[in-house]
Amino acid sequence: MILDILLLVAGGCFLLLGLIGCILPAIPGPPISYVALLLLQATRFGDFSLRFLLTGAFVTLAITVFDYIVPVWSTKKWGGSRAGTAGAMIGLIAGLFFPPAGIIIGPFLGAVVGELTTGRDSNAALKSGFGAFVGFLIGTGCKLAVSLVFTWYFIKELIFKIN
Repeated sequence: MILDILLLVAGGCFLLLGLIGCILPAIPGPPISYVALLLLQATRFGDFSLRFLLTGAFVTLAITVFDYIVPVWSTKKWGGSRAGTAGAMIGLIAGLFFPPAGIIIGPFLGAVVGELTTGRDSNAALKSGFGAFVGFLIGTGCKLAVSLVFTWYFIKELIFKIN
């Protein structure tokens, strides 16, 4: 009983950390949220099927890979170079020190500055910055959706087992 409570509290903490990690790039949100499901499964309240857990693992892996690809793809799609992509990542990290606006504006400004340092004109730099911003929003939205679904299943499973 005490072990169940400890695992449930740890699972709740992992869910919260996973949701935070969807916005902060240094914390892998969906994998941490998935660990919460595994912790719940280890209690007497967890009753997920093997198929559900394997599907969750696959979705977690896919969204994690997707999150690394989509900002680069989006920046390049909007005409960005490697400097713009690197600038977007640096801007995202720098933006962490100025939440919440810095997290959103940082990738845009970083991509613009990165493009400008390579001698590109301001119009191309702004276009690249917009691409970085769109990529960040898509990646963040997808990670958040997955982590919210995991949170829903955690809470749903817990509530139905308690009643």
